[in-house]
Amino acid sequence: MLAPMAHSYLFVPGNRPDRFAKAWAAVPDAVIIDLEDAVSPAEKVAARASVDAWAGSSAATHPMIIRVNSAESEWFRDDVALCRELGVAAVVLPKAENGKDIMFLAESMDSATPILPMIETARGFSNAAALAGSRQVQRLIFGSIDFQGDLGIGGDEEELLYFRSQLVLISRLKGIQAPVDGVTTEIDSGEQLRGQTLRSKRLGFGAKLCIHPKQVSVVKACFSPSPEEEAWARRVTEAAAAAHGNAICVDGKMVDRPLVVRAESILASIHQRKR
Repeated sequence: MLAPMAHSYLFVPGNRPDRFAKAWAAVPDAVIIDLEDAVSPAEKVAARASVDAWAGSSAATHPMIIRVNSAESEWFRDDVALCRELGVAAVVLPKAENGKDIMFLAESMDSATPILPMIETARGFSNAAALAGSRQVQRLIFGSIDFQGDLGIGGDEEELLYFRSQLVLISRLKGIQAPVDGVTTEIDSGEQLRGQTLRSKRLGFGAKLCIHPKQVSVVKACFSPSPEEEAWARRVTEAAAAAHGNAICVDGKMVDRPLVVRAESILASIHQRKR
């Protein structure tokens, strides 16, 4: 089974089955086998066959997520058929733009299979609320690099702040999991990855895409409560329990119900990840 609330998703190219086991060895919350951007058109069919063969081997012992090719591509329906045959843990739909493609996926797969639409275009962003409300959609993924290219945006910081915040808001309003932020392309810059992941967390994102195994531990650490946060949460919940509904003060500050809920959420996430 996948983690109930995955924080780290690691891509691995679908045409490199030799890397599949290495991807899981990095211990991300989930691995996404990519049949789209990481695979050239000439290798699409062979990549699909490689995934099928690997899934039938003794090495395939982990839940599998597949990013299919876009709904407009010639490979889409065959990719979806493979996902149905393998009983994948989830399907990532790149360049998601309209509900009919989500509906086709939902009807093609088991009714319990989560769908993760990638918001990568202006049209996809404009229809994000409708996509988020579609059957079986578990959470949205922000394909920030393709999105920048589609809109001609030249930066990843304040230039995308509005769009990121809107995806967080839409996800909350539709009652789905917090969205997944896009990749950090600098593989060897741990500080840049850490800064971008913490930014994602501050904005309300619940996870981040990774493109290299060495990124996984940084992303997981950023989304995990720090020792200071855990200690604060324990002080708050203990004080709240002792107060029996009365107002409480922790660390010299008044703590009201929303902060108690936040503290409970921190401790619940720690307990969940230890299970």
